[in-house]
Amino acid sequence: MKNLNFAAELHLKLGAPANGTVESLRLLRAFLKLAPRQRFEVIKLVEDLVTDETIPEHPLS
Repeated sequence: MKNLNFAAELHLKLGAPANGTVESLRLLRAFLKLAPRQRFEVIKLVEDLVTDETIPEHPLS
């Protein structure tokens, strides 16, 4: 944020964000920088991990 007064006001009103929130935003920013095909692969990998499917031995790309 370039406007420090605005940032300071938000900090006073809302407090500091939790570490998990900051990390989630960093991951979201990184995800959005990926190409559409790479995003698909990340989503597929996460879905596979959640459903306990085996991870492929070779990279998807």
